[in-house]
Amino acid sequence: MFTHRRIERHQLPYFLKVFNRVTDKPIGFLGNVSEDGLMLISQLPMMIGADFDLRLKIPVGDGRQQVIDLRGCCLWCHEDANPLHYDAGFSLHRAPPEYGQLVEALKQYFSFLPLSASA
Repeated sequence: MFTHRRIERHQLPYFLKVFNRVTDKPIGFLGNVSEDGLMLISQLPMMIGADFDLRLKIPVGDGRQQVIDLRGCCLWCHEDANPLHYDAGFSLHRAPPEYGQLVEALKQYFSFLPLSASA
């Protein structure tokens, strides 16, 4: 019997926006995350093999946001199951520690862990 279950890839569609770091305009939403990369869901296809400067704006409470700047290479892009949307996979270059903390926080949030005996 399993004592806990973990989700390997974490589905985040329409939860966190991804912005172009240069223009600060939204380019899509996080589809899922890992320590080394992310999937972007956007309304436009991404150029495969190109590097992109990305920005995440994470709500931290009291109306404030934590900004995480990333640089990633688009490894693949294809049409999403939803019409007029595209999925693109990015490999990240030297992601900052804040990104690793976000990945860990999302793993905890989206994981199935056993309830403690005292709960």
